[in-house]
Amino acid sequence: MDSALVIGGTRFIGRHLVEELLAHDYAVTIFNRGTHDNPFEDDDRVEHVEGDRTNDAALEAAATTVDPDAVFDCVAYRPKDVREATRIFADCDAYVYISSGAAYGREEIPKREDETPLEPCTAEQAVDDTPETYGNRKAEGDRAVFAAAEDGIDAMSVRPPIVYGPHDYTERLDFWIDRVNRFDRVMVPGDGTNVWHRVYVEDVASALRIVAERGEPGEAYNAGDRRLVTLEEMLALIADCLETPVDVVHAGPRELAAGGIDPDDYVLYREYPHIMATEKLTALGWESTPLEDAMARSVEAHLESDRDGSEHGPDREDEERVLGVLDTI
Repeated sequence: MDSALVIGGTRFIGRHLVEELLAHDYAVTIFNRGTHDNPFEDDDRVEHVEGDRTNDAALEAAATTVDPDAVFDCVAYRPKDVREATRIFADCDAYVYISSGAAYGREEIPKREDETPLEPCTAEQAVDDTPETYGNRKAEGDRAVFAAAEDGIDAMSVRPPIVYGPHDYTERLDFWIDRVNRFDRVMVPGDGTNVWHRVYVEDVASALRIVAERGEPGEAYNAGDRRLVTLEEMLALIADCLETPVDVVHAGPRELAAGGIDPDDYVLYREYPHIMATEKLTALGWESTPLEDAMARSVEAHLESDRDGSEHGPDREDEERVLGVLDTI
């Protein structure tokens, strides 16, 4: 394959995907509304077609103009988006849809692509854009990929869990990096041993390319860090990158209540472990970045930005009240 169309392509996963494709000598075109800064604006290797991906006529025009070998769909948030895209790009060598680990509908360890059931999706959920239906919509998008493959279309799916790394506008990891960077004592909900599978953004980008080149139509592939760490171990990685000590303080629901805090107020906290099998993707030749390297790049990007993730956790003042209670016990 020589040419690629990236639907999205300027913010986070799509931005890294474009860089991955360029590094592997693809001719790249990005298709989006142009509402965000384009980091490739001055790069003559990257073409830009402006349009709204929810507008079928605009997407069809892009397909005619670009005629790509591979299509990467970074911003398909409704099942209809996937159904229309697979129809429009039916003649391409590969259509790769970014799904999500949230598409899985049963808590089991690990979640496997061909065994763990997906979330159901009602007609109402399919057109609802709230976070509560995100997993349902992603699961229905997967089913649209499978249906397209049954019709002979080379459509595949990649399911990442929480994605982190440079240019992450969600600021989920930034919350914890900021805490470790600014405070000697960092409070975590529970005993710090909860596990929520994460994946470094550059590895998602390489997974998308590899699936397009080597994947099987109608298949879904989990992408996740090869080595998983607990929340507390993640803070230790961050502290090592910052070359600073960190004193992790554990607080259960009763202690957190002193500050009006619920454990679920903390980003990247999940009571039940979320772990995804990744051997299916690994069998295609995919590798994940060592955690120490991935975290070092993430911390460096955080320090160069103005992100603090403050919207993704309790106010420090509330935590101080909890710390005060713990100190008296």
